[in-house]
Amino acid sequence: MSDATLRSRRLYYVITLAVLVGALAVVAILGIMIGPSVQPLAGVLRALKDGIGASVLGHEFSRDAIHTIVLDIRVPRVILGCLVGASLALAGAVMQALFQNPMADPYIVGVSGGAALGAVSAIMLGIQLSVLGFTAVPVLAFAGALAVTVLVYVLAQRAGKIHTATLLLTGIAVGSMVGAVTSFLMLSRDDLQSEVIFWMLGSLSWCNWEHVYALLPALILGFGVAVVMARPLNVLLLGDEAATNVGLDVHRTKRWLLALSSLLAAGAVAVSGIIGFVGLIVPHICRLIVGPDHRILLPISALGGAILLVLADIAARMVIAPTELPIGVVTSILGCPFFLYLLHRQGTKGL
Repeated sequence: MSDATLRSRRLYYVITLAVLVGALAVVAILGIMIGPSVQPLAGVLRALKDGIGASVLGHEFSRDAIHTIVLDIRVPRVILGCLVGASLALAGAVMQALFQNPMADPYIVGVSGGAALGAVSAIMLGIQLSVLGFTAVPVLAFAGALAVTVLVYVLAQRAGKIHTATLLLTGIAVGSMVGAVTSFLMLSRDDLQSEVIFWMLGSLSWCNWEHVYALLPALILGFGVAVVMARPLNVLLLGDEAATNVGLDVHRTKRWLLALSSLLAAGAVAVSGIIGFVGLIVPHICRLIVGPDHRILLPISALGGAILLVLADIAARMVIAPTELPIGVVTSILGCPFFLYLLHRQGTKGL
C-alpha cells in the first residue's frame, strides 16, 4: 500500500471521527432540549455553562427551573444514553469478531437476558453483597451475562466451529429460558413487579447521576481492554486455524473477549434494562463505513452506539407524548427489520 493511500485513509478516518463527534454533540443538545417540556436552546446553553463553571471552576449561580431540569434530569439521562449505547455497540463489535458472525450481539445471543436475570434476581431475592464497591445488581448482572455467553458459545460449537444457524438457535433458546426464569421471579413478588418491569423493557427514564457513575468505570475499563485487544480481534477474523498459525493463543484470547463483552453488556443492562439490537446494527453499519480493522472500528462503533441510543431515547419521548415509550421498543422496531435482512443475506449464502 502506497504512502499516498495510507495518508488518504487516515484522513478519511479522521474526518469520519470528527463528523461523528459533531453529530453526537448535536444529538446530545437535542436530547437535553426535548422532553415533557421543550427547553429553549439559549436556556439549555446557559444552564450547561453555569453547571460546567460550578463543577470546574467552583463558580456559584442562581438556580432556576431550567437549571434543575437540564442539570439534574436531562444531562445525566443523555450522558447515560451515550454510555449505554457505546457499551452495547462495543459488546456487539467484540461478539461479532468472537463468534466470527455479523449477526451476533448481546441481545440476540441471550447475553442481555442473562444480565437482566442476574439483576432481577438481586432485586427480587433481596441479595445483599458488595464486590470492589459494586452492589449486588451489577455484580449479578455481570455473572448472568458471563454465564449465558459461555453457555451459548459452548453449545453452538460443532467440531470446533460456530455456524450461523446453530448460534442463532442456541441464543434464542437460551434467551427464552432465562426470560422464562426472569418472568417466574417477577410473578413471585407482586410488590416488586413495577420495579422489575424496568429491566424487561429498557428505559432511561429513571436514570440519575448515580447510574452514570456506576456505568462509567465499566465502559472505560471495557473500552481500554477492547483497544488493547484490537489486533487479536483482527487476527481472529482470519479463522481459528489461521490465527493459531500466526501465534495467537486463540482459546485464551476468546476467554478474555467473553469476559469483555459480558462486562460491557452487563454494565449497560444493569443501569438501563434490556435494550436490543444496538450491538447488531451499529457495528455492522460502521464496518461498512470504515472497514473491519478493529483499531478504527471500535471507537467509531462506540460513537455510533451513543448517537443511536440518544436518538432512540428522543423518539421514545416523542412518539406517544406525553407518555414515554420504553426505549427497548424503539430499538427493536429499528433492529428487527435489519436482523431479518442480515438473516436473509446470510441465508442466500447458505447457513
